[in-house]
Amino acid sequence: MAEEINISLAGFLEQFPEVKLPITLTDESSRIFSQSNEPFPQRMIEQYLIPLEEDEVDEFTEFVPCFRIPETYDFHAVVYWVAHLMNYQFILLTVGKDAQLIDKKVIAGTFYDGKALTTTVATIDEDWTILMVSGQSTSDTNYDASGTRTQKLELLPEGQIITL
Repeated sequence: MAEEINISLAGFLEQFPEVKLPITLTDESSRIFSQSNEPFPQRMIEQYLIPLEEDEVDEFTEFVPCFRIPETYDFHAVVYWVAHLMNYQFILLTVGKDAQLIDKKVIAGTFYDGKALTTTVATIDEDWTILMVSGQSTSDTNYDASGTRTQKLELLPEGQIITL
């Protein structure tokens, strides 16, 4: 029986190119990242991402490395995209230098609950604030701007992600 080889945290982080902030995440962003970044090896998904998933992971679940937030000296902050059936999310993940999870938040994506399509766009600014804007459209109506919601998060110097 072959022993499974663990992938180092450094190896995991190499999947995420560092980006210059600000950056905006839209539905189009996932396609750009999947075309420009190398896909995750299956062993890396099993070791680092599946244990963090709250939704069931099946053979149709897709993970895409997006980017690393620069100048996080005491922790690592990366964004990846995960696709489940009718649920596509950009997730901000923070881990300590010891590879321990600090925090994890969905910051953008698209979700369909059978009645309404909810889309959230996020912008991460240079000061690590994250502005999220969400809107809904239903099958019988077009987008209703009056239902737009905003939320502001901040990535703290210790790696926690808080709501402002």
